Amino acid sequence: MVETVKFSQVEDKILTVRGHKVILDSDVAGLYGVETRDINKSVKNNPDKFPDGYIIELSDNEKAEVVENFHNLEKLKFSPVLPKAFTEKGLYMLATILKSPKATQTTLAIVETFAKIRELARTVSELSEATEDFKQKSLMQKGGEIIADILGDDLKTTDSETSIELNFAVLKFKHTVKRKS
Repeated sequence: MVETVKFSQVEDKILTVRGHKVILDSDVAGLYGVETRDINKSVKNNPDKFPDGYIIELSDNEKAEVVENFHNLEKLKFSPVLPKAFTEKGLYMLATILKSPKATQTTLAIVETFAKIRELARTVSELSEATEDFKQKSLMQKGGEIIADILGDDLKTTDSETSIELNFAVLKFKHTVKRKS
């Protein structure tokens, strides 16, 4: 049976490079259960599927910054190859090439992750412009539901209480889980 890729596994791998939300080739390979060279070989063998804007090759400076800011990417420090970063469009195209059941499940998780992030961004943007109390409350509830959906399955409870508070300037979300004794 194919192990389903969880939202949190994908969410942690999304970086911003040159203003684009991306996932590095090594992380894509890890999610798909293949080697990084297999991902890059698929791209090389299908250049027509990856026009400009689908993949970003990091510069030396960008690579150094990523390694410095994300400790889970420390292994890139000594790699002689500059990493490639897949934009959302690039990931969709990659999904048309990789056909295994794990690739399909991973693609679905990636698509859902990008969609939830976009939906949350839209909701926060609408909230900052809303002037009516009813509209603000409705958007705050919607934003809270999206965040709860994002965090939902991975929340751990203790004997007392677990509380998560996120503040997005215009949207404040507090989620408390109380466990009955």
